[in-house]
Amino acid sequence: MDSNEKNSGTLYVCATPIGNLEDITLRVLRVLREVDIIAAEDTRHTRKLLSFYEISAQLTSYHEHNKAVATVGLVQKLREGLDVALVSDAGMPGISDPGQELIKACRENGIAVTVCPGASAGIAGLVLSGICCGRYVFEGFLPRGKKERRKILESLTAEKRTIVLYEAPHRLRDTLRDMLACLGDRQVAAVREITKKFEEVRKSSVADLISHYDVDLPRGEFVLVIEGFAGEVGHCDDWPDDLNEHMELYTSTGHDEKGAMKMVAKDRGIPKSAVYSMLKIKK
Repeated sequence: MDSNEKNSGTLYVCATPIGNLEDITLRVLRVLREVDIIAAEDTRHTRKLLSFYEISAQLTSYHEHNKAVATVGLVQKLREGLDVALVSDAGMPGISDPGQELIKACRENGIAVTVCPGASAGIAGLVLSGICCGRYVFEGFLPRGKKERRKILESLTAEKRTIVLYEAPHRLRDTLRDMLACLGDRQVAAVREITKKFEEVRKSSVADLISHYDVDLPRGEFVLVIEGFAGEVGHCDDWPDDLNEHMELYTSTGHDEKGAMKMVAKDRGIPKSAVYSMLKIKK
């Protein structure tokens, strides 16, 4: 143990329920009762959880907009010997929400850090999906901007592992349309409201999900579990000589023409405008 760890308090990284308040471990409840300070993403949200379990504790805010200043203050409290529990609004702190910076700072300052594991929406959604869970890649929330979002999705075109994403209801339909353009019409499970009253798993093709949510507007927070690429990743010499045949490799799997042109250009190492020009000449 580092000499600083002997004199400092301990940071407890505590998982909290992602919906059903009963999904919390006995250890987390004990830690929340015993620590000196609970650092919470939203103190109002955490206070409801503490009230449910009749826990009185000193709460302090630790969120995206104050984490730089709050990290310094919490590290100082820990160095003085106080114990701190770090919680997010739901699930494991540090996964698609603040927390990683505080953990990193504690490690850098020789402060003891331990984890009290529990619920995680990404793992729960993956297991519920019915899609292969043996190997997967977690991408968290995609960028809000269309250009940046598509760039990430295009980088996942040949990813063979199952892909797990988080998405908010108001961005779900745009994300599904970008997925169709970049990844093709593969199988996806849209898992929402995990552990809550209206928990739902809707597994279908991307196109079918778009049709469904255009009519039945998305509600609740979503975990998207996407089937990995099932084809073979070709080498530069494997692509068809004929440009139209190369395009058809992607359009036949659900990519729109614009998305297919991007992929063809990437395969051939040429600008998309060059692909467009060559196709126009052929027509």
